[in-house]
Amino acid sequence: MDYPAHHNVEKLITGCRQGDRQAYHQLYKLYSRAMYNVGYRIVNDADEAKDVLQDAFISAFNSLESYRGDSAFGAWLKRIVVNKAINLVRRRRFERIPETAGFDVQDLEMVDELEGFPFTVENVKKAIQQLPDGYRVVLSMYLLEGYDHSEIGEVLGISESTSKSQFNRSKKKLKEILEGGML
Repeated sequence: MDYPAHHNVEKLITGCRQGDRQAYHQLYKLYSRAMYNVGYRIVNDADEAKDVLQDAFISAFNSLESYRGDSAFGAWLKRIVVNKAINLVRRRRFERIPETAGFDVQDLEMVDELEGFPFTVENVKKAIQQLPDGYRVVLSMYLLEGYDHSEIGEVLGISESTSKSQFNRSKKKLKEILEGGML
């Protein structure tokens, strides 16, 4: 994800901390589209993604004092968006695989079965939208948002191996949707 130049962002953050409404507006404009997309990929609903975006920006603006600059502002904001989106999905009764489920070890070593398939990006997007919440969230966080399985486990409150297993199962389900022409 391309983020705006660091020095411009720092100036805007300073402006926001001083109560400059124009700086708030500029910061919002710089990040809102990318952050909306992050939220949408997790919640899978346009109205809910807008709600997530607004909640995340309100939280971010209220917490600007706690932003220390040790990570890029965009990465800090994205974490807030992801957490808000996951909380919203959880409220819809997020379906998690029970920790006690017996996982197939081969499952964890599965090669990327989607490689080389002749599907358009649009088809893949539609197929991802058809995945159950739990599968879609892990797949999106890992493939599209760049989280690793230990980070996903931490955010979702599941083990790293559960995240890996759920990711592999989501790939299988995605493949079934694509190959089965269920779009």
